[in-house]
Amino acid sequence: MKLLEYEAKEIFSKYGIPVPKGVLIRAPEEVMEHLAEVGDAVVMKAQVDVGGRGKAGGVLFAGGTTAVETARELFSRDIKGVPVRSILVEERLLIEHEYYVSIAVDRSSRQPVILFADAGGVEIESTASAVRRVIVSPLLRNIPPFLMRELLGDAPKELAPTINSLYRVFQEKDAMLAEINPLVTTPQGVYAADAKLIIDDNALARQGIAVNRDLSAREREAEKHGFSYVELDGSIGVIGNGAGLTMSTLDLIEYYRGRAANFLDVGGGADQERVMHAVRLVASMPGVNVIVVNLLGGITRCDEVARGIIAADVSPTVIVRMAGTNEEEGRQLLAGNGYRMLESMDAAVRAAMEVAP
Repeated sequence: MKLLEYEAKEIFSKYGIPVPKGVLIRAPEEVMEHLAEVGDAVVMKAQVDVGGRGKAGGVLFAGGTTAVETARELFSRDIKGVPVRSILVEERLLIEHEYYVSIAVDRSSRQPVILFADAGGVEIESTASAVRRVIVSPLLRNIPPFLMRELLGDAPKELAPTINSLYRVFQEKDAMLAEINPLVTTPQGVYAADAKLIIDDNALARQGIAVNRDLSAREREAEKHGFSYVELDGSIGVIGNGAGLTMSTLDLIEYYRGRAANFLDVGGGADQERVMHAVRLVASMPGVNVIVVNLLGGITRCDEVARGIIAADVSPTVIVRMAGTNEEEGRQLLAGNGYRMLESMDAAVRAAMEVAP
């Protein structure tokens, strides 16, 4: 789950990372109550979960006399389609130099990788070739000095404590990404001018987070039932049991130049109720007019699957391929209620292609 900037900065501050003085407001008039503590020259940042916020008009500068007007203007905007509900108002820093630092998981080594660049800000993509990287063992609490020297190069050594603190945030908060862009030097010292923190969804309970805000309503419903579920952008719904079988169904749809609407793995041993919820969930997706149900019955009974499909009673066409335990009973149940059950995955997908727009 991605935290908003003000949430990430609250955590950074607790770990000793310097952040600008700031306050969160939810109405334009609130800014006047806090100018004395923040300062007359401020930067206003829309707290929206979108990338490229600055270029999209989500960051504005203001002085004391224009603060309310600027806040009102920012509250009236949609940033890449997301309305502005809150604004982080911060002191405007006297920036001498901007740097970039981020920590993520290196997939090849399965260890934290730290990236650092001598230039930060909105144009970091153009300086990617100048980014330095080091791999750090997750068993270490701090970045070893020799790796820190390699990372910083000619950059000021005063940045090292902040980078070490960011590394501890990454470890202790179960982060997938911890980033400061830009990390700036000022006459008053080093500051995290911006902050990004993404928490591993699987660790939210351990971090005391009850609700994953990144999930859509259907994703929350899928999570409640224990489905492995991913929304895509096609029109053919897909339900399978087992990640491999479900992915194979998606691949075959792509092979026949179709577009899958989702990935949904109901798991092994799915009973009638579980299948019913899965079919209704996929049927609720906009634009879905056909659903391919592709299951192999081992511990999953085909007659239970058939009853679940029938009980779902959805408007999209449901095309079924099942094989295994109680297959004949499932076939008879489906046939008696007007559903198509085909012999192979290939046949089921080709039949779906005939129905899909």
